[in-house]
Amino acid sequence: MTYPSQTRESTQAPSRGSSSGGMGRVAVLALGVFAVGTGEFVLAGLLPMLVEAFEISVASAGQIVTVFALTCAVSAPVLTALTAAWRRRTVLVTATVIYLIGAVGAALAGSYGQIIAAQVIAAAGVGLFIPSASVTAASLVAPRLQGRAIALVVTGFTAAVAFGAPIGTALGGLLDWRATMWFAAALAVIGLVGVWAFVPKHLQVPSGGGLRARLRPLRDRRVLLLLVTTLVAFTAVFVPYTYIGVIYAPATGGSGVALAVLMFTGGIAGAIGNLAAGFLTDRLGGARVVAVALIWLTAGLIVVPLATGHFGAALVVVGFYVVGAFAITTPQQHRLIGLRPDATPIVISLNQSVLYLAIAMSGLVGAAGIELLGSRYVSLLAAVFALLALGASLCAQRLIRASSERDAGA
Repeated sequence: MTYPSQTRESTQAPSRGSSSGGMGRVAVLALGVFAVGTGEFVLAGLLPMLVEAFEISVASAGQIVTVFALTCAVSAPVLTALTAAWRRRTVLVTATVIYLIGAVGAALAGSYGQIIAAQVIAAAGVGLFIPSASVTAASLVAPRLQGRAIALVVTGFTAAVAFGAPIGTALGGLLDWRATMWFAAALAVIGLVGVWAFVPKHLQVPSGGGLRARLRPLRDRRVLLLLVTTLVAFTAVFVPYTYIGVIYAPATGGSGVALAVLMFTGGIAGAIGNLAAGFLTDRLGGARVVAVALIWLTAGLIVVPLATGHFGAALVVVGFYVVGAFAITTPQQHRLIGLRPDATPIVISLNQSVLYLAIAMSGLVGAAGIELLGSRYVSLLAAVFALLALGASLCAQRLIRASSERDAGA
């Protein structure tokens, strides 16, 4: 199997000279993902403050998160197509600057409309940065390390959920929500400096062509089923995250500090799960790791109702199922790269778009589940989605195996 990094010009050679050098640059990309991801996930913790600041309803405040996620979903394939022929450092710097403009705009926003507009700009930067960071990471290291490189980048995303968002929320509580937005902007500046200093200037990856070319992989049933797996799996993952405060209210007693501890616990567990997934993907293959992760996630979601009333039990259960939740992304990306190595930027950006659609869907699915089942049992609905994702993953693998057998016999 040939990866993009095996077909590039000699400008990549310096980054492949030593594994440690390549992974060091990948760590800088993970820092960038942490920076832009924090600005996204901190929004959920700021919603009560935004309700008060702009005198809007909770539902209206929630639309800020929805608009952010949907903008990311749309912008990822579009902007990645428009910048496909650019050097990787240029793409990443541009994405960070776009995000930074949005973050500063949000900090200065004087109305609900202004903060929505600012978040659209910031989300466009995120939609371009994260898939570009994953593709760049895979190009910076030897093929045998690509799973771990992608996993390290995704760890930045996990860290944003676990550490960036709680810290930003706490900062908003101590000062105000604008201080949190300035905090997000400051993180973006750090990420920008890191990308400029450590990503090789001339690094490129194969261009995927225009937008039509970027949608062409959807005609491949194997790719489509893998993307369906991502969509359904991360809907299951983000239902309990989006409503974590409601689900575990009996265990936390409404304490923001206790809720932050739960989020930190989940983040640490998620980082462990993600790094382990990258290590195992390089050895066992993405399909097996995804299957184990989804079974693990399902089991954890099923026992959530037993742990919502006791804080210690909640810590254990959250730590357990989040390991499976964050062990999905890296092997899914690895499967897509292996399936379409000629179109790596395309399939990674499509996967990222689908992930953001899942975030948007989780709010709707979770709200419906709480209305139907109550907050204590909404995780059972998420477990059903995890099982559906497992079925889609297995079907995709059967198609991939059948296609490989046909190619071998031809």
